[in-house]
Amino acid sequence: MGPPEDPPGTHRAGVRCARAAAAQAGIRFGGHVPADVGIRHAILMGQETFDHLDGYMEDAGGLRGPMNQAKMDDLLDLTIAARAWVVPTMVLWEVGVIGLGDPGALAAYPEMRYWPPEGVEGWKNRLSAIQAGGGWDVERARLHASNRSRLLGTMNEAGVGILMGTDSPQMFSVPGFSLHREIAAMAEAGMSPYAILVTGTRNVGDYFQRYDSFGTVAAGRRADLILTNSNPLDDVANIADRAGVMVRGVWKSEAEIREGLAAIAASFGN
Repeated sequence: MGPPEDPPGTHRAGVRCARAAAAQAGIRFGGHVPADVGIRHAILMGQETFDHLDGYMEDAGGLRGPMNQAKMDDLLDLTIAARAWVVPTMVLWEVGVIGLGDPGALAAYPEMRYWPPEGVEGWKNRLSAIQAGGGWDVERARLHASNRSRLLGTMNEAGVGILMGTDSPQMFSVPGFSLHREIAAMAEAGMSPYAILVTGTRNVGDYFQRYDSFGTVAAGRRADLILTNSNPLDDVANIADRAGVMVRGVWKSEAEIREGLAAIAASFGN
């Protein structure tokens, strides 16, 4: 039995209306979960995907103290039963919401040469403002980030469907490069190289199977491939050791990729 009807005009009633409108239009129902709605209600309403982990953190604790294991287990069981998917966005949340990281060091990441300098400066100012806020505390921020990492590891062990995503471009998250930083965060959460790679290949293909055919190497699948010089199953960081990529059947060598990146950097005066 689903949750009771909610009073008109409330956030929860809005979710119920969104679900009905999505069903009528034949479109999928996913996205963020406002705190006033709650992750449990959103799952019961049939939301298919959940961006970020904040809804789980708000329900099971972990924002300011230890997580409630019983609540977390119950939420994961509910998610699995609903066949819902989660997009963790670990790196963006740690920097852009929790506020961890040295602004100068983040601005010095090699990939920042591929982003407008004024944009990088804006990210530095935003992070500095978060850290200068009266309610920000570095130890609490570290606990929050640690709990999120633990939650992702537990989700993976429980069998929750995880989709790779970064929410870039924002807060030191440059498209393409942000995936490699997300992969590292997933590894830090205890996910194996295979489990991490599946989130960005087969799982994404499964999620979009109604609309396209990709995610695995097989006859009839769309030819989107990465050829690496070393085995990412030995070390997931080897995914960056590219020989080239195949994009919709068109081969791009690593040399061509580097040439394109150099042109982008030059356009920003780097």
